[in-house]
Amino acid sequence: MFNKISLTDIDVSGKKVFLRVDFNVPLNKEGKVQDDFRIRAALETIDYLIKKNASLIVASHLGRPGGEVKPELRLEPVAERLAEIIEKEVKMAPDCIGKDVKKMVDDLGEGEILLLENLRFHKGEKENDPGFARELASLADIYVNDAFGAAHRAHASTVGITEYFDVCAAGFLMNKEIDYLGKAIQKPEKPLVVILGGAKVSTKIDVIKNLLDKCDSILLGGAMVYTFLKAKNMDTGDSLVEEDKINVAGEIIKQAEDSGVKLLMPVDHVVTKEIDQETEMTTISDEEGIPEGWKGVDIGPKTIEKYVAVVERAKTVVWNGPMGIFEMPTFSDGTFKIAESIAEGSALSIIGGGDTASAVKAANVFEKMSHVSTGGGASLDFLAGKNLPGIDALTDK
Repeated sequence: MFNKISLTDIDVSGKKVFLRVDFNVPLNKEGKVQDDFRIRAALETIDYLIKKNASLIVASHLGRPGGEVKPELRLEPVAERLAEIIEKEVKMAPDCIGKDVKKMVDDLGEGEILLLENLRFHKGEKENDPGFARELASLADIYVNDAFGAAHRAHASTVGITEYFDVCAAGFLMNKEIDYLGKAIQKPEKPLVVILGGAKVSTKIDVIKNLLDKCDSILLGGAMVYTFLKAKNMDTGDSLVEEDKINVAGEIIKQAEDSGVKLLMPVDHVVTKEIDQETEMTTISDEEGIPEGWKGVDIGPKTIEKYVAVVERAKTVVWNGPMGIFEMPTFSDGTFKIAESIAEGSALSIIGGGDTASAVKAANVFEKMSHVSTGGGASLDFLAGKNLPGIDALTDK
């Protein structure tokens, strides 16, 4: 899809390799890694570099420290978890630049791993500061980017740093993400069914517009659907509606009609007065409308049946955004039934990152999906047809 150099194209033996990964993982109350999905996703690249006797300098961000050192966002728990998984020592640097870090890099042997401290402890990372990028680049001979989840950001470690290397390569995970997502928007096997949910329609508008002429059906769910239903003059009660996006939603509905794409919306809704497990809840049809004081929290049983029937006929499925508040068992039925129908089918299934990845894991069908993306915002931008700076920087090389 783009002119990239892959790891297998270069000789890394005996070289110091700067590997940008996305280890922005959730930590629990005890400060331990709660979900190691993103760590495991980078293992193929890490294992390859180790076996090829590279001296591996791994770099990532964690959270949003705002350019300041935040003890609770140090990467030591990540180093510990990585070491447990690969059963190999992972040295932890006190910073990501500076004399002490340079000394640790100089002492790093072939096949050894050093994890740099949180890149975002420095303002220069998000600002794509050339000086900061140059300091990072001075640590290594070769640059490899395997952080698809950060590819939509023009930061020092994803873009600026590439200016100081003769060789910049894409890691195996980066290639996998691009290949799978590329299939969905370039030459998908038809019918292509796109399922979009989540809280806000504003994050999905560009995706819908880009995929309208490529897909056969778009299934809408989650809180974002109430902005569309409002555009159709349905009573949405206290459901989340982005008032400034109602006109845009109406335009998309019209575009779908004109292009012959089936833009499907719920025909019934699970509604409640409070977002609480113990609260009163009921199912309401479109004809009734959602009354004041009630809000939609999941798609209803008739909608589930309707959506599952579409998914069963699909050859390619792209899903980004849950159908309801799946984190609460009472409101998880729509999301889980959709996840199960995808898992049971034979379609190529591409799952967007973030909440959707958590949803398929909670539904116990994670392993049955063809590809679960590590990038939330990055996968959305990719599906929207936008250029991703971190990928473009590799293309330029």
